[in-house]
Amino acid sequence: MRIAGVDVGNDTTEVAVAELKPGSAPRFLASSLVTTVGIKGTVQNVVGIIEALDRAVDGLGWHRSDLDLVLLNEATPVIADIAMETITETVITESAMIGHNPLTPGGCGLGFGITVELGQLSSQPPEKPYIVIVPGHVDFRSAAAQINEAWSAGRQVVAAVVQNDDGVLICNRLHRPIPIVDEVEHVDRIPLGMPAAVEVAPQGRAIEKLSNPYDIATIFHLTPDETRHVVPVARALMGTRSAVVIKTPRGEIQERRIPAGKLIFIGDRLKAEVNVDEGADAIMAKVAEVGPLVEIQAEHGTHVGGMFERVRRVMAELTDQPVSAIRVQDIMAVDTMRPQKVVGGLAGEYALGNAVALAAMVETRKLPMQRVATKLEAEIHVAVQVGGVEAEAAILGALTTPGTQSPMAVIDLGGGSTDASFINEREEMRSVHLAGAGDMVTRLIESELGLEDIDLAEKIKRYPLAKTESLFHLRHEDGSVQFFQKPLEPKIFGRVVVLTPEGPVPIITRETLPRIVHVRKEAKRKVFLTNAMRALKRIAPAGNMRLIDFVVLVGGSAEDFEIPQMISDTLAEYGVVTGRANVRGREGPRNAVATGLVLGYAAKEFGVRTPWKIAH
Repeated sequence: MRIAGVDVGNDTTEVAVAELKPGSAPRFLASSLVTTVGIKGTVQNVVGIIEALDRAVDGLGWHRSDLDLVLLNEATPVIADIAMETITETVITESAMIGHNPLTPGGCGLGFGITVELGQLSSQPPEKPYIVIVPGHVDFRSAAAQINEAWSAGRQVVAAVVQNDDGVLICNRLHRPIPIVDEVEHVDRIPLGMPAAVEVAPQGRAIEKLSNPYDIATIFHLTPDETRHVVPVARALMGTRSAVVIKTPRGEIQERRIPAGKLIFIGDRLKAEVNVDEGADAIMAKVAEVGPLVEIQAEHGTHVGGMFERVRRVMAELTDQPVSAIRVQDIMAVDTMRPQKVVGGLAGEYALGNAVALAAMVETRKLPMQRVATKLEAEIHVAVQVGGVEAEAAILGALTTPGTQSPMAVIDLGGGSTDASFINEREEMRSVHLAGAGDMVTRLIESELGLEDIDLAEKIKRYPLAKTESLFHLRHEDGSVQFFQKPLEPKIFGRVVVLTPEGPVPIITRETLPRIVHVRKEAKRKVFLTNAMRALKRIAPAGNMRLIDFVVLVGGSAEDFEIPQMISDTLAEYGVVTGRANVRGREGPRNAVATGLVLGYAAKEFGVRTPWKIAH
């Protein structure tokens, strides 16, 4: 009997083809993997399933009609969505200005003085220090000449703020260098006659004075209360190479909290609510306090309410149920930082604002996989059955990994959700499905690095990084150097690149290599590691992870070059053997569910109950 197990996932569709004979272990012949077409559990999946079947049987010299039976997974009915809720923003009032970070500021050092337009400099009294404002219509040669003339007349020009990208050009023509911040878009909004400070750090360094609230207090003679108000200024300026701060009588730079909405958690015995702007720790504490969760609701008319409504609507369409019947049953929250345009800024400044990333999951037992099976059978003219529960099939497939046995837990690290299953010595199984997985990691990376390119963020998540130091060598993130006989592409010179299988891909950002690596690792740790521990505590006997002997990682994210080690290091203290699966000793962490479907059918129909003894 020729049989194919098909696992339709959120991102990929996998196939395992085997030959079954009564009394013998299944003989696996081929496997394949393609991208899932459509939302998991819809009839659009049929296109991807047929492609996966064709790829698997082509290598055997078969046609898909040569199959006797196709088994589909009873797909875990999970749909997840992600929202990024910004909960703080930096607001500037009364034309006070914060840090600006142009690519090429001029000069170096710190200058403190009174703001004055360049054209009015000659009429100012000579005893005060001045910071000149150079509007865009003034040529850089003229600006330099006027500053030099002012010096000759005894006036103190200590710094400059320039509208055009002329900082270096002006500085090179001065009798002595001064700090110059250029590319300031709205110089016309800068208040004149007000005390101000300009700081430019040497190349490769960040400013020190204007990023420290106490140094700002020293420069501007602030009171303790005023110093407390400049903390958002100092935070926004950290890591920049240049900055300008201007003090006005009523000027204020503040961090404003943005109402993001309220979450209501309903459990078997308890009910609680929490504001999203309280942060991820408060949200997850309520999840643990109220659990097991029956439903999570969100405040209507808010961003988080909109996300919940979106998830419920998609599931309602998918299952032919009314929206009112769909419930959100798990949520994951992660604190992050998100670049936000400064409200009231003069140079298009950005400051990192606090944000909370949320992944919500809807689960229902009525996902119509039977419709997919009926449609597939009509297309390929081969018998199709919905073959078994996905979590149970994953365990059977993972047990074919050499060196494993029950009691064992399987963690399926997918795109939309993290699924975990457990089997004890009596072959009793339990499973859990949690919101938050690979897609959430990608969104965190995109947000924190300000990329606005989800495909690039996905590459950063999947592959190692390097810095191109010349056209013939690059330095990997681990510090090792790789040389090339042929020159690299000029467009990647001096850039941080992602080392994809297709070649280096440049990351267009000012962030350094160590910073990007840190963001990537933290995103994975916050999502995958947190969810793996959440899941294991839910399925472990009596919630005690020490009663689990083996933890096997399956799914696409288990192929990641960092995640298995992160999880393994954390579980080492519990004495658990942890690693990525090697399904059937050859497939790696892929194909566990597809393989398990075949093994489950063999056990049910032919009594073969030794899934780890596989014929190849």
